[in-house]
Amino acid sequence: MANVTLKVTDASGKSAGTVEAPEDIFGISNEEVQAHVPLIHQVVVAQLAAARQGTHAVKSRGDVSGGGKKPWKQKGTGRARQGSTRAPQWVHGGVVHGPVPRDYSQRTPKKMKASALRYVLSNRASAGRVAVVDFGIKDTPSTKAAVAALNPISGDQFTTVVLSRDNVNELLSVRNIPTVHVLFADQLNTYDVVTAQYVVFSKDGFEAFVAAKTEPKKEA
Repeated sequence: MANVTLKVTDASGKSAGTVEAPEDIFGISNEEVQAHVPLIHQVVVAQLAAARQGTHAVKSRGDVSGGGKKPWKQKGTGRARQGSTRAPQWVHGGVVHGPVPRDYSQRTPKKMKASALRYVLSNRASAGRVAVVDFGIKDTPSTKAAVAALNPISGDQFTTVVLSRDNVNELLSVRNIPTVHVLFADQLNTYDVVTAQYVVFSKDGFEAFVAAKTEPKKEA
């Protein structure tokens, strides 16, 4: 299985070599990706559902205070019979079939999430929208330097930047750029790739991501 070659750019956007990316993560064919669009959709929907708090609630007629007294007698008034002023048809009455607290999370096995991430990364890579950047930021954070490194690649389009846990200054440099969503390599997920026009790895972030995805499985 041949690996995929990704270009590496430096802090000024110039070519700084290439890196080899595993084909099973970045080189899946477009035909196979298209065949698994329903899987990607299911994983994204599940992720958005899991982010919902589910704390919404309204009061039913049994939860609204008051209304214990019958507003008028049953017969003889000429008006419709009523048993409580907290019935749904009354102003300030209870709500019928309103939302109640619930858990929106959906079951998505780890293999499903891992597969969906590989498919969307391969899709972005085949379109030339995955890059590795050497930001060149050393001891002092610099948003100006980060913008200069990203502009030749993504311009003003929305970009997901993936860093390693050691890229603290790079994190401080890119987090205030309006068109950038930054996260660490172990946090990269399908939704953040789908919603981005470009996926940009730092050199350390790329190495950390590939190492985590290709580490040998432990024998039971």
